[in-house]
Amino acid sequence: MTTVFTYSEARQKLATVLGQSKTEGEVRIKRKDGQEFVIKPAEKPESPLDIEGIDLEMSAREIVGFVREMRERR
Repeated sequence: MTTVFTYSEARQKLATVLGQSKTEGEVRIKRKDGQEFVIKPAEKPESPLDIEGIDLEMSAREIVGFVREMRERR
């Protein structure tokens, strides 16, 4: 369920409005004349290079040694 704030509440409790939008995905602000506005968090741009790491259970030294060994084989 989306939380709805009046315009006056939203002005007085901006931090709360932003916190609710982060938690719920969006909140609505309703004016006296019936207009409604949606506040929601902006999507964080992601890089195609952002990938989840893999735990190889190897030290950095072991990985570097493995890479060097593979390069020498060429």
